[in-house]
Amino acid sequence: MTQTDFDVLIIGGGPGGSSAACYLSRAGRRVLVLEKEIFPRFHIGESLLPYNHAIFRELGLLPLLEQSGFPRKTGAQFHVANGSYSVQFIFRQGRFTREPETVQVERSKFDHILLKHAHTCGAEVREGWAVQKFSANADMVTVEARDPEGKFHTFTARFLLDASGRGNLTGNQENLRVIHPRHKKLAVFAHFTGVRLDPGERGGDTVIVRLDNKWFWIIPISAEKTSVGLVIDKDEFAQAGGDPEKIIQHWIDTSPPIKQRMAGAQRIGNLQTTSDFSYINRRLVGHRLLRIGDAAGFMDPIFSAGVFLAMWSGKLAAQAVTESLAKDSDGARRLRRYEARVSRAIKFYWLMVENYYTQPFMELFLQPRNHFDLPAAVNAVLAGELDAGWPVRWRLQYFYLLVKLQARWPLVPRISFSQTPRVRQAAATTAAVK
Repeated sequence: MTQTDFDVLIIGGGPGGSSAACYLSRAGRRVLVLEKEIFPRFHIGESLLPYNHAIFRELGLLPLLEQSGFPRKTGAQFHVANGSYSVQFIFRQGRFTREPETVQVERSKFDHILLKHAHTCGAEVREGWAVQKFSANADMVTVEARDPEGKFHTFTARFLLDASGRGNLTGNQENLRVIHPRHKKLAVFAHFTGVRLDPGERGGDTVIVRLDNKWFWIIPISAEKTSVGLVIDKDEFAQAGGDPEKIIQHWIDTSPPIKQRMAGAQRIGNLQTTSDFSYINRRLVGHRLLRIGDAAGFMDPIFSAGVFLAMWSGKLAAQAVTESLAKDSDGARRLRRYEARVSRAIKFYWLMVENYYTQPFMELFLQPRNHFDLPAAVNAVLAGELDAGWPVRWRLQYFYLLVKLQARWPLVPRISFSQTPRVRQAAATTAAVK
């Protein structure tokens, strides 16, 4: 059966697909979302960025999120695993940061809220429908999908948005995926009760604990539940025997900031693992096709940018498609502008991730000096500021220059990631970036 009465088809009902569906439906467009799973469903990536809030306001989502009881997130903490250094970024204290806070979310609940809201806005949503392949001609795009009973159907529309996440359906079909040569990671994670959090407002922070070439996350996602995970090199995981329980417990036991917080914690359900290979597609658009969120590119989640980039790119894609439909065109120029803008954002965060895994970066990052407002520029990046312009860009370029200098001549004291820190490092004080 072929259905042809849609302006836009969207593959995937996660945050990117749901956001795009809301924007398009509110613009009066006929939208079909095909989601292969049945919501609610488990997902990681629970830490949001403050700049998600601007999108929530535009889509009328804030009342729904406030009713959900998700924890407030007003900052983020980074610790060295041996306890020698730590730093807290408080978003509202950043000079260039326009959004002061966000929420931490349980993705099964959060994504379900977004998908239902897309339906409320007017999109047709079909869950349990797995898209198999796509094609395009001069005037239309076509997808073939399997329904929950296993029957195949064909849908056509004027435009196609691929929000299939790391499934990367259209990118894989066109063989566009390019895996980052150095970031082949694996995540081991679960939800826990009884994780020890900081008192007061700091209890909602994302907590990152950095080891030499791996890191932990701690993300409170409800009053009782906390997400805890370890990101580790895939090869190291295999060499250590590939037992998730033994591996994560070993690194908990050798990391005082984690061990203290996990004392008395109880796991909910089984540990899970997922490959964490950073990649980007060589092209983010095709003829009448735009890739959004992780279907455009995926990066190591250290800076929690995934959901924000998905919703932000979903918004931009919806704008490009809406304008193209209004002009009755294939939108080729608008799609190229979309590709350029999203590619810049992905590369922007990739540069941060690549530097994060170097020791000179961490030495400057964990020992901030209020030099030319550099901590404020980093704060803005951590909040999701992509449009601050030259005041932030030149400071970041200067910061990366300092990272290169730190590699040769120590501008701040060296940091050790070894299990036992030197006395000088152990005496270092925690800095709150203001």
